[in-house]
Amino acid sequence: MQRRSRAALGVLFAVLLLAAACGKSSDTASTADTSKGGSAPGTGGTAIGFIMVGPKDDYGYNQAVYEGSQAVGKANPSMKILTAENVPETPDAERTMEDMISQGAKIIFATSYGHLAAAEAVAARHPDVVVVHQGGLTTDPLPNFGTYFGTVYEPVYLAGMAAGATTKSNKLGYVVAFPIPQTLENVNAFQLGAKSVNPAVTTTVVFTSSWCDPAKQAEAAKSLLDQGVDVITQHQDCTKTIVETTEAAGAYSVGYHHDASSLAPKGWITGSEWNWGPLYNDIVSTTLAGKFTGSKYNADYRVGLRTGDNPFVQSAFGSMVSADTQAKIEAQKQVFISGGSPFTGPIVAQNGDVKIPAGTTPDYAAIEQMDYLVEGVVGTLPS
Repeated sequence: MQRRSRAALGVLFAVLLLAAACGKSSDTASTADTSKGGSAPGTGGTAIGFIMVGPKDDYGYNQAVYEGSQAVGKANPSMKILTAENVPETPDAERTMEDMISQGAKIIFATSYGHLAAAEAVAARHPDVVVVHQGGLTTDPLPNFGTYFGTVYEPVYLAGMAAGATTKSNKLGYVVAFPIPQTLENVNAFQLGAKSVNPAVTTTVVFTSSWCDPAKQAEAAKSLLDQGVDVITQHQDCTKTIVETTEAAGAYSVGYHHDASSLAPKGWITGSEWNWGPLYNDIVSTTLAGKFTGSKYNADYRVGLRTGDNPFVQSAFGSMVSADTQAKIEAQKQVFISGGSPFTGPIVAQNGDVKIPAGTTPDYAAIEQMDYLVEGVVGTLPS
């Protein structure tokens, strides 16, 4: 799920906002489609395709995608569900999507960030096929292309509160793939959430430069444990190795992407996980109805707790999370639902710079350009 540079993302969002200001209505788009004598993009197919960057049983990102695809199949029994695992972020992604189109797919979900360029290229070649991308940003969406995602950092902040209340050493650890805005948002939200209930807590971050490398993950987890960290969380696609390594050491785990509590019967605190089914199904039903072009999905669609439909939700709590802590977490969740943010200022970076002034609540677009670590995070960004 690799991304382009953070600077490039800033440019992308600036252009996106300009495009949104000049957007066209769905009625206009629909008229344009039918006036050419063709069917609306995404209609008339016999299959729906999903490509994943990893295995469907990784206790993480790709397993959540696979389960979402199966929810689509259940809701659309007349459609064949095509899934492809371990699709690299290379031209192979294009070839895989082209093969799905040859099998009757008129709707394709490309789910890793590194699949973005391939997804856009396939959409450009096949105007009758709707291609949607998970987590990316597009500068000039085609009538048959869009991106979508949830605000991952909101439940991560809440999980940080549980971690901050549980730690005995006041040392938390975070194993991260790449220093992209999405991962930095999570590291910062986790530390801020932990600090809100435990001012003495710190979060040490380790970058693996891979979305799924079990050897690197085990090494990173052990290095954190050796530093006295007693709670470990992660932003990796496959989560099994880190959770099992942490559990074997007698430390606590906070999960990500998928419920991995079965791997940590003693040390599971809580986590954050994807519930993709409802969002996937709404994208599909919108498309099959011939209404994709000009819809909210035909752009960069982002939702969170304040919109009431965040597909990223809180995992179950472990027995060590007290009723008092759970009550505090629920109260904070209601703040987010009411329009608050983990990043309501003042937010201060590691170097002491005030990044978000006191009383300021950034919108989702601004947060998605984050390029720094906050005070309390131990570690540096890779160059």
